[in-house]
Amino acid sequence: MSNALPPRFDITRAQIERVVATFYEAIRRHPGLGPVFAAHVTDWPRHEAKIANFWANSILHERCYDGSPMAAHVAARNVRPGMFSTWLDLFDSVLRAELNPDQAAAWSALAHRIGRSLRAGLVDRETLPGGIPKLR
Repeated sequence: MSNALPPRFDITRAQIERVVATFYEAIRRHPGLGPVFAAHVTDWPRHEAKIANFWANSILHERCYDGSPMAAHVAARNVRPGMFSTWLDLFDSVLRAELNPDQAAAWSALAHRIGRSLRAGLVDRETLPGGIPKLR
């Protein structure tokens, strides 16, 4: 008897890897997000493999990812809460181009839920005790 959870939706590991590779290709070309990622990512194949593992863990329940997306994004001081809208728009365009509509919609919903959480973590990073925003 297996204790493995079923995938959140029907998708293969190869499709996840293709979406991740296509997305980061678009990120590197993006005038606003490209420099932000370039400041932190020095080994793109390694980063893409790690993120593919993140998504395989999140979608397929492969248990192959070891990391903390929240900690990574909070520590990246040049990442701002408002960037997530652009990030998600770009990610959604890749999903629509690479997957069937049901897969794209399911993955997009998950990505947006994660994006809201990461954005909230960055807002908290930029807030002083008592809820006062830092004005730099």
